[in-house]
Amino acid sequence: MSDAPVLFAEVAAAERKLGRVTLSVAATLNSLTLEMVDMLQAQLNAWRDDDDIAAIFIEGAGEKAFCAGGDVQALHQSAVATPGGPCEYAESFFTREYRMNYTLHTYPKPIICWGHGIVMGGGLGVMAGCSHRVVTEKTRIAMPEVTIALFPDVGGSWFLNHMPGKSGQFLALTGASINAADAIYTGIAGRFIASEHKDAVIEQLLRQAWSADNSSNHARVKHTLRPFSEQSVSQCPGGQVEPHLGTINTLCDGDDVHEIIDNIVSQQTQDPWLSRARDSLAHGSPLAALWIFRQLQETRLASLREVFQAEIQLVTNIVRHPEFTEGVRALLIDKDRNPAWQYPASRDVPAAQLDAFFTAPWEHNPLADL
Repeated sequence: MSDAPVLFAEVAAAERKLGRVTLSVAATLNSLTLEMVDMLQAQLNAWRDDDDIAAIFIEGAGEKAFCAGGDVQALHQSAVATPGGPCEYAESFFTREYRMNYTLHTYPKPIICWGHGIVMGGGLGVMAGCSHRVVTEKTRIAMPEVTIALFPDVGGSWFLNHMPGKSGQFLALTGASINAADAIYTGIAGRFIASEHKDAVIEQLLRQAWSADNSSNHARVKHTLRPFSEQSVSQCPGGQVEPHLGTINTLCDGDDVHEIIDNIVSQQTQDPWLSRARDSLAHGSPLAALWIFRQLQETRLASLREVFQAEIQLVTNIVRHPEFTEGVRALLIDKDRNPAWQYPASRDVPAAQLDAFFTAPWEHNPLADL
C-alpha cells in the first residue's frame, strides 16, 4: 500500500474509466497539506484532458473523516516564522488551495464526493466544489474559523451566501456543527446515502456505459445515485438548521453586526444546538467575527471567481496578523482554550483596523488569472 498522502487510481468501467481519489492521511483526519493540494491539482488537470476518464470519485481514508480541514499547525508555523509577512508557506498554501477549489467548481466532468465523517474547513472546500456531493449518517460539517481567528474560506463566501434565509451568516459567525440533513437543506450536499451502500455505489458506477459527452455522464451519475438515496431516506438524521431557521433569522436581524453578535451571545436558551453556537461565538475572536460578517456582505453578489480573489486577499492579511497565531495557539498548540484576543468586544475594534484586512497587501492578486 502506498504511503502517499493522496492516492490515485484509474479503474476500468464498462466503458472508459473511473478516476478514484483517496485522501490518505487518516491519522490527521486527512487534513490537507500543500503537497496534497498540489497533487490534487496536477491529477485534476491531467484527468480533465484524458478522454479515457469519464468521472471521478473522491473519498477520505478511514471511517472518521473525509477531511478535517487544512493543516493549521503548518500554517501557524509559517505565520509565527515571519510576523507581519509575507508568510511564504501559508500564503502559497491558500493560493494553491483556492485555485484547486476553483478547478473543482468549474470541472467539466462529473466528480462524486463521498463526504463521510468529519468534513470541515478545507475538506468542505473540496466537497462543495464537486458536482455530485454525497453525505452519510456520520457526516459532521462545520466551519469553526471564528474560534481560531480565521474565516470560512475555500469558497465559503460563495456557498454560505447561497443558503436559505440567514443560515449561512449564522453558521459563519458561530461555527455551528451541522449534519447530513442540514447539508442537504442548505445546499452543501445533493444526496444522502447511508454509508453501508458505498461499495455498491462504486460497483454501479463501474457498470455504467460512460460516453464521451460530459452532460450525459452527469446524468448517468444522477441515475446511479438516485436509487441508493431513495433506499436511505429512513436513515437520515434530523436536521438543526431548518427547524431553527425562524430563530436564526430573528437573531441575525440586527441594525448592524454588533447587534447581531449581541443577539446571538445573549440568548437565554436550553436548546443544546443553539447553546453551542452561542458559546462558540462568545469565545471566538471579536475581530474575526467582524471580518467574517463583512466578507459575506462584500461578496454577496460576487461571481465565484471574484469570491476566491476576495478570499485570498483577506486570508493573506489575516495570516500576517497576530490574532490568527494567537487563536491557533490557544486552541490547537497549547490547548489552553484561553486566547488573548486583541479586542475584548466587537465594538472596540477601530474601523481603520477592520478596513486594513480588506485592503490589498500586494500589487497583483495571485488569483487574478482565474
